[in-house]
Amino acid sequence: MDVFSKIDRIDSENVFAPKSLRWMVVFLAMWFSLDWLSATDEMGEYVNAAPVWDANLIDVVEQIAWAGFVLLVLLTAYRLVDYLDAFIVVEGDDMAARRSLASVAESIGRLAVVVLAFFVIAGLIGVNLNGLIAGLGITGLALALAARDSVANVFGAISIIVDQPFNVGDWIVVEDAEGEVINIGLRTTMLRTGADTMVTIPNSNITNSPVENFSHRRFRRIRPSFEFEEDSGADSLRKFCDMLCEQVLADPRSMKADDSWVRVTQTLPSKVTVSSNFYCASSGRTQREFTEDILMMARARGNECGLVFHEPRLRAQK
Repeated sequence: MDVFSKIDRIDSENVFAPKSLRWMVVFLAMWFSLDWLSATDEMGEYVNAAPVWDANLIDVVEQIAWAGFVLLVLLTAYRLVDYLDAFIVVEGDDMAARRSLASVAESIGRLAVVVLAFFVIAGLIGVNLNGLIAGLGITGLALALAARDSVANVFGAISIIVDQPFNVGDWIVVEDAEGEVINIGLRTTMLRTGADTMVTIPNSNITNSPVENFSHRRFRRIRPSFEFEEDSGADSLRKFCDMLCEQVLADPRSMKADDSWVRVTQTLPSKVTVSSNFYCASSGRTQREFTEDILMMARARGNECGLVFHEPRLRAQK
């Protein structure tokens, strides 16, 4: 069993999932028993019973039992951090923001437990904590200078949670990476790309770069263009534009009718270009299907208006 791996979420049947809890009880009971047996009064006499064992050995075993209990408490605390999202990610509004907050909260919780464990273990092995804390003042300054990038990443994570340019589950583009946000940690943010690869980006880079969030789109834009032969008549072209625009806007998937249009945008000696601009709901499937239908509509309306689509190879043969 990997004691440091992320455990399953809390469920109604197994609230105390970490198996280390049973050993905590064992070590605690052992420590209490030995402490009770070795208890002495002010005169140094044993209170409960005269020992029939080596007192020094019992003291060592008692210290080991206490150390084992404390270490298991720290281990359990480290693993219980995984349960934070059970309290943060609950039913309600803005679930994406809750998942992002839970992701960072778990990272902060693990860091806090590790720092606490460092001081506790140092105390158990007899290190002078006063001197250690005093020495950390100077050492911390040196570490801060050496690890300024890591500090910048931590503040970057805080900025991401506060400003919420994206949340866990959003599809974003940042720098040269594009993908779904999988995890927002204290140091890095992880994306899963369309090729199913994982990309890790330092949080400081994200806060200093433009972030394009596709998940916040209210609609999707469709901009197909069509090319016809240069001898196409003006009336036929206008009729094509009006008929195509009217048919597309009549489709229930179409949105933003005032901003939708079909117009001649370019005339060259060899061809005439007709451009269009339409909108549909923010759905990849709807966009693909609607784009295909618009192209088929354009083909049918072009044939109906007597227009010939431009084909460079046919012109070269002429």
